[in-house]
Amino acid sequence: MAGVYEGESVCVAGGGGISHPLDRVPDAGELAEVAPGVFWSRIPMPGKLDHINVWLLADEDGVSVIDTGMRTPDAEDTWMSMIRRIEEYGRIQRVFVTHMHPDHVGLAGWLTELHCAQFWMTRMEYMTCRILEAQSHDDKVPEDFISFHRSAGWPAAAIRSYRGHYGNFGKRVFPLPRAYHRLEHGQSHEIGGHNWRVVVGSGHSPEHACFYCEELKLLISGDQVLPRISSNVSVTPMEPLANPMADWLESLRWLKEEIPNDVLVLPAHQECFVGLHERIDALIAEQERSFTVLRESLRESPKRVVDLFGLLFSRPITEDDPLIFSLATGEAQACLNYLWESGELACSVDAQGVCWYRVE
Repeated sequence: MAGVYEGESVCVAGGGGISHPLDRVPDAGELAEVAPGVFWSRIPMPGKLDHINVWLLADEDGVSVIDTGMRTPDAEDTWMSMIRRIEEYGRIQRVFVTHMHPDHVGLAGWLTELHCAQFWMTRMEYMTCRILEAQSHDDKVPEDFISFHRSAGWPAAAIRSYRGHYGNFGKRVFPLPRAYHRLEHGQSHEIGGHNWRVVVGSGHSPEHACFYCEELKLLISGDQVLPRISSNVSVTPMEPLANPMADWLESLRWLKEEIPNDVLVLPAHQECFVGLHERIDALIAEQERSFTVLRESLRESPKRVVDLFGLLFSRPITEDDPLIFSLATGEAQACLNYLWESGELACSVDAQGVCWYRVE
């Protein structure tokens, strides 16, 4: 874990021995065929990451879409131009979403409504997204959410900023359909004459769906495995004692056992790559190094969550960017919760409600 980067944390440069066999990446709204009937495009999004990869699978009855982009005017315009490009294959029949983060689900409701398409998502992702949508309309910020950030060592100015940005999730996501079709682990979907198996992981989000086609040797990995950055694995105020880091590491190890190394990985960000097992090994090794650094620092003296940013991330983290400050807090807390659950840490709470962690 070397630095927070617009929803993902920058990891090992070069990706840990992987290769990128495709010559170029598509421009926004352009369709690039990566396998028979499988198309890669990009939807613009705000922030330094600036894009999400989306995947379109052609079939006899139309097109299936995997992931959609965030709800922004630029993203909608890009989709409208792309829809005109895919008219020869028919209209969008199914919208699949890997998980509930706005850059993936933001336009799912819009596309579904526009094309009267089926909407597919895992149950936990759908329900969590609906909860976050509902919370966006709260009259005020819940006090236990404020306490979560205060306990991490947030200064008063950052907490005031958080109050102002609370509810932004709803602005980035078009309202979800009120009914959905459930994706489940092991489920198979025949699209374009090929079977796509649903492979579910966790950690980055509650019930993240990947899609594996054995015949085409393709894995649509969403955010579960990325080529040059690692997935943001965060604790949130909704579940402050969660241990998503354990879930993510377990999912990576299981994915390595389940999926062959020679697949072409189609990730949600950056470039397609080959070398799934090498990338997984690099991600796990980098996370283990972060744990080692944390143990050494917390053995020297007790620290708050905000004191750990310099150890964990390769870029300055300041409260001037509320999103990055929040993501860094969630990632650092996830590391601490992992070590806490393994029995390695103790925690004391001071008079201001701030948590101080130390190695036992």
